[in-house]
Order: sequence, then structure tokens, then C-alpha cells
Amino acid sequence: MTEATDHPPALVQGGRAAALAGACVRGALAAGLGLGSVTVLVMVVWISSPYPDSGPGGALHVAAALWLLVHGAELVRPATLTGAPAPVGVVPLLLVALPVWLVYRTARDAAEPGQDRPRPAAGGAVCAVTGGYLLVAAAALAYGTGGPLPSRPLAAALHLPPLVALAAAAGVWTAHGRPTGPLPAWVPGRIRVGLARSRTAVAVRAAGAGLAVLLGGGVLLVAVSLVWHAGAARESLLSLSGVWSGRTALLLLAAALVPNAAVWGAVYGLGPGFLLGTGAAVTPLGAASLGVTGPPPFPLLAAVPAAGPGTWAHWTVAVVPVAAGAAVGWTCGGRRRVSGVPDPGLRDAAAAALAAALLVGAAVAVLAAASGGPLGTGRLAAFGPVWWRAGGAAVAWTAGLGVPVALALRAWRRRGEDEAPGVPAPPGPVAPAAPDPVAVPGPVPPPDPAGPPEALGPHRPAPEDDPGDPAFEPYDFLPAAWEDPVAREARWSALREASGGLMTAFPPVPVAGPATPEGGVRDEGGVRDEGARDRNGAREQGARDDGTRRYGPSTPGPSGNASTDGASGGRAPGPDVPGPDVPGPDVPGPDVPGAEASRAGVPDPEAPGDSEAPGDRAARSDVPKAPDADDPGPPRRP
Repeated sequence: MTEATDHPPALVQGGRAAALAGACVRGALAAGLGLGSVTVLVMVVWISSPYPDSGPGGALHVAAALWLLVHGAELVRPATLTGAPAPVGVVPLLLVALPVWLVYRTARDAAEPGQDRPRPAAGGAVCAVTGGYLLVAAAALAYGTGGPLPSRPLAAALHLPPLVALAAAAGVWTAHGRPTGPLPAWVPGRIRVGLARSRTAVAVRAAGAGLAVLLGGGVLLVAVSLVWHAGAARESLLSLSGVWSGRTALLLLAAALVPNAAVWGAVYGLGPGFLLGTGAAVTPLGAASLGVTGPPPFPLLAAVPAAGPGTWAHWTVAVVPVAAGAAVGWTCGGRRRVSGVPDPGLRDAAAAALAAALLVGAAVAVLAAASGGPLGTGRLAAFGPVWWRAGGAAVAWTAGLGVPVALALRAWRRRGEDEAPGVPAPPGPVAPAAPDPVAVPGPVPPPDPAGPPEALGPHRPAPEDDPGDPAFEPYDFLPAAWEDPVAREARWSALREASGGLMTAFPPVPVAGPATPEGGVRDEGGVRDEGARDRNGAREQGARDDGTRRYGPSTPGPSGNASTDGASGGRAPGPDVPGPDVPGPDVPGPDVPGAEASRAGVPDPEAPGDSEAPGDRAARSDVPKAPDADDPGPPRRP
């Protein structure tokens, strides 16, 4: 159940072609959902009406026509008092959100890959969703032709495809992660470079802030005016219908036109105002006379100011564009300097504010054109704000106020960022300080390892042992006391007491090490006998004396090398190299002058062993040896 909810099955399974077909089907379903929602609303109103003008077929035709009107298609009312068809082109902007949201969600879901289908191409997904949606729109256009409010085919062809394509493109863009580039190759290089700059993003954010302030101010103006003219609004509602169903329908229509009223209020605050008929302009400077009848009876139109010149209460609406320009300037000039990023500077702040003003003007012009339209012929042929006037006024207000505010704020922030807080600037030029003398390092003699520990200098902790060092690590290798037998036994005793009798009572087995012989000392290299050096010296001296007595003066050996003593057997004596630090027992040898060497545990190479025959020793003594230049030999007789 969870898997089926999280991953709904695909409508069409297969490759990319099947995915595009599924996207087309999804677009048709989105159009059907929107048309069905409007149809349900119209049928509810028709059923609740006590005096319907037509049957259910007429209600269905009206629903199809109203669904096309939501997309911007202009309708035609053929049954008029004069007999001439009257156009109806005012689109309730609140109802436009329904098809736009449906197309957006459909395109986003179609562009995402599913379990059994790959992700279609971005352009293919947009075209497929748009095509499926327009198929249903064409059928609705053909069905509504014979109804009381048919739609003009040309108007439908000019408004439906762009709206649906833009909504589908936004959905596909969202499905791909809202990428900001790269732009297509056919886009000019200057435009691509300009859009890639950081001030472009700042300008877009500033334009959004300015537009939001404008529309919010328009809503506030409409609300205040409705409260001020609450009596007139109530009378218009009661005069249009005497039953609760009709009044409910009027309230629903007024709610759908609230975004239109917000745009009108914003344009009124900008200055150009709006039209309530041909030549009947309503501006803060004054409202033209609408004749004896005044504006058409409708609750929202009751908030329109009365005819006549404007007063100070009407002029206070200038606060709305002033706030919008200040919002644009604050967004463009209020950026703080980011470390590692160059300072935007005054020029970039002004350019961003100017670009934001142009974007605000374009958005206001589009909204003004969408919020108005004709409501008939004659005087009602022009109803609502004029788009080019509204756009121009928006650019003038936001650029005229936004650019100076951005420059001033940017200069103020640069001044605060350049000066350190709390440190006054120096009153005048300060001479540079003389550099400190640098000591030339000389040769440092190495310390004597055999000397006292104080000669090696004070102990300096390593960087990793210094708590003030950034690389200090509180967790390091365990100290040497961790291997101390006393500390180890204490730890075992604590663990045994904490275990509650679960651990055995025997102490841990100590680590076996080399035994220290009696009379020996322990140093870094192990255990060494105290008389090792003395025995080594005695062994060498005994060997030298023994060789001299047994073999006589040194003679050249078979190898031709000079020998200092007979104990070396033709080898040059070397320095006293201590043997391995493994003590051995004293082995008694024969009572010869080199006995000390045997008792020291090192065999004498010249001492006769058990494996040497007397003949071999005699043969070895008869070998002549090379004379030694340093040894004068025995004294000669005269």
C-alpha cells in the first residue's frame, strides 16, 4: 500500500515516445479537471437559481464559455438591447490560478522519470502537455459556439497557447531542479553574459519586492475605500438580486475579481488610474463624470471615488509607489560585503535598481492589460487601466526613487565596512615604523647527550601537547604509567570490585622481560654486567700477552699483511665493540693468561679448545708471520 502511494503507476509504460504520449494524456486530463471544476460551480448556481433562463444544456454551454474566458479568450454576448453583439473581456484573475496550477503540476510530474518510464526531453514534455491541453480546449471552443456566450476563435488562439505553454515550461523547469543555465546557443552572447552577472539576480529579487509592495498597497487601498463606501456597496448588492442564490453568485464573482481590483488600486496609486468607460478616467487628481447613472452597479465599483477634483485624502495614495521604490532601492543597495567576493560598488547598485525598475514596469503593464477589457460597446468598450500608461508610471516611480536610495545605502554601507568599529581614523599621515632588527642565526653546537638533563635545555611541549595550539588534540596516546604494574594491578582490583564477583581473583600476569642478573644495572639497551668493559679489556690484554709468549715476535703471515700481535692471526685489531646485551654464565677455561676472556663468557680465538688437536696447534705456530713495522722485536746480541 505504501509503495503504491509513493510511486503511482505510470499511465504509459515504455521508452521516450511512450513517455511523451503519457505527457499528452496528462495534459488532456489537466484540462478536463479544470473544465469539470468550472462546470460543477456553474451547475450549482443554476440549480440554486429559482428562475433559470435555460435548461442544463445552456448551463453547460455557459460553463464551457466561462472556462475559455478564464484563459483570456474574449466572449461575445449576442442578445443585447440594441441587437449588436457585445464583447465581454474582463477576466477574473483569481480563476486564472486554477488552470495555471493544473498545467504546472501536470508538466512537472510528466518531466520526472518514473519506475517504468524514462524522463522525456524538456522540450518534448512541454509540447506534449500543451498539445493535450489544447485538444480539450478546441473541443470546448467548438461546443460553446452554439451557446449564449460563444467565444471568439481568434481571441482563443491568441491567449490559450501562450498561457498553457508558459505554465508547462515552468513545471518542466521545476522538475529539472530550476537550473539557471546554460542558455540556448541561439541567445546572443551579450544577453547570456548579462544574465550571468550577480546583479541580475539582485534585480529580479528587487523587482519582486517592489511588485509585492505595489499589489499589497493596491489591496489596502481597495479595502479602505470599501469600508468607507460600505453603504453604497451594500445597496448595489441588494439591488442586483433579490434572492440568496443570486447574491451568493454576485459575492463569488466579486471574490474572483479581487485581484483585478488590487491591480486597479495599484495603478491608481501610481497616478494613471483606470477607465470606467470611454473618456471616463479616475485618477488621484480627479475623477471624470460618469453621467447621471454613474458607474455600473456592482459591489466593487462602489469603492470608486466620486466625480470631481482630488483632495489631500486622494493624494495620500502616493505612499504606495514611494514604498515600492524604497523597497527596490533597499534590496539593491543593502547588500553586505561578502568575504572573497568583490564589492559590488555604486555602479552595480544603480544598474541593478534600474533593471529592477524595468522589470516592475513590465510586470505592471502585463497585469494591467490582463485585469481590464471591454464589457460592452460604446462607453463600456474601454474598462480598466491602460497598460502602457501603467507600465511607464511604474518605471518612473521605481527608477526615480530606487536608484537614489540604492546609491545612498550602498555608499553608507561601504563607509561602515571600510572603517573598523570603535577605532577612530588617524588624524593625519602616519610615518611607517622602522622594521625591527633581525638577528642572524649562527651555528648552534649540539648538546652533549652524556651531560646532565639541564644541559639539553628546558622542556618544550610539542604542538600537539600545547592546549593553546589550534591543532591541540585532547585525546592522545596513553602515558607510560598505563603499563606500570602497580597501576595495572590497581585497575584490575577496581574492575573486580565493580563486577560484583564476576571476575576471577587472580591478578593479571605481568609481561615477561629480560632478567636482571645479580650485580647488573638496567639501561636503555637492556641488562649489562658491571664488569663487562673491564673483562673486555682484560681479555684483549691477555690475548696479546699469550700470543707474544707462545708465538714470539710478530712475523709476516701467509697473507702478507702486517699484524700487531699474534692473537689476531693476521687481522688488524679493531676498536672495543661491545657484544650483544645478553648476559651469560661465566664458563671456566684452562689456566692460561687469557682466562679472563673465557670467564667473561667470550671464547678466546687463540685458546686451545676441545676440538683442536695438538698437531694443528703446532702447525699453526710454525707459520711465519710478517714483521710489524711498529714492533722492534727482541733485542739483538752484539
